[in-house]
Amino acid sequence: MSKLRFAAFLSTALAIYGLLNLYIYEHGLEICRGDHCKTPYLAVFLVLSVLYIGGRFLERIWLSWVSSALVWLGSFWLAAMVYFLLASVVVDIVRLLGVFLPILPANVPAATIGIVVVACVFALVAGGYVNALRPRITSMSLTVSQNGSRMKSLTIAVASDIHLGTIVCKARLERIVGKINALAPDLVLLPGDVVDEDLGPVVKQNLGETLRKIRSRYGVIAITGNHEYIGGVEAASRYLSEHGITVLRDSSIILDGSIRVVGREDRSIGQFSRRKRKSLQELLASVDSKGPVILLDHQPFGLEEAERNQVDVQLSGHTHHGQLWPFNLITSRIYEVSWGYKQKGRTHVYVSSGVGTWGPPVRIGNHPEIVHITLTLDDGHQA
Repeated sequence: MSKLRFAAFLSTALAIYGLLNLYIYEHGLEICRGDHCKTPYLAVFLVLSVLYIGGRFLERIWLSWVSSALVWLGSFWLAAMVYFLLASVVVDIVRLLGVFLPILPANVPAATIGIVVVACVFALVAGGYVNALRPRITSMSLTVSQNGSRMKSLTIAVASDIHLGTIVCKARLERIVGKINALAPDLVLLPGDVVDEDLGPVVKQNLGETLRKIRSRYGVIAITGNHEYIGGVEAASRYLSEHGITVLRDSSIILDGSIRVVGREDRSIGQFSRRKRKSLQELLASVDSKGPVILLDHQPFGLEEAERNQVDVQLSGHTHHGQLWPFNLITSRIYEVSWGYKQKGRTHVYVSSGVGTWGPPVRIGNHPEIVHITLTLDDGHQA
């Protein structure tokens, strides 16, 4: 991505973020009637609205407990902001409808409405935080054609979108690794966004050594996601490789002379470099083995390409299924599969909601997951 395009994108994003915060601020101001209230309210609101952005910028020049505190506090504001925004919109709609049809009693104080809204938002964010800390195991069994493979079955643990960094820190990664190891998988797959934007917090916490604790017969295989590209794909890929993870970048590997695991570069490659990722047809043509194919592709666009090339299993992530309701309504419109399983021809597709979080450490309307797949290789036709 050119500096000019990045500057334009950043300016637009910050402008939208500022306008949304202003909209919320104006609604909250209605509760502060006196001057003694308005000044503290303005000060607190300004601090909350710049915490996350300030913390992320500070991380790049002074990675410390100060930058971490700013990111943590600011990330909770991002989640709260979503629901304060929704509440503000609802209030405006109720007022508009009230012109024609009274909905609320006229004597309900603005302060009462404000207290109810704040309490509801606090409860939502707190519950979503607890939910985000508790990844569940999604178990499924798939059957594919053996195609002369020596293997009869393979157990796979899939952990997409970990987003290692300030928020998904050492303690949280330790829990994720513990859950993966408890499954005793033959293979562990990480379909992108292993690292969040900035590699600094990952290095400082030595999270690579925690990743080394993952145990499986055939090791750990990862691919790039859009966040590796945002933060610096070469450094992130090198760090993962140095800590025992095989990173497939438009390349493939054959397990025990039987199953091919193909890893695609993320679609973001075109935005951040002048290169293009290889087509799936090119990738499959470069491998001699005729065994079953497992495809890792971070963003679940164009699922028909995998179907057309007779891929047996495609595993993706990226969507988080919106992470915060009602964004799942948007991701469900954008992606053919926003979360879950779908079969297209002979191709089994699973899009994970991810095990980590981006931005707010909060999940509402979905849950984090580690996918446990039992893959059976059948002598006959695929079931």
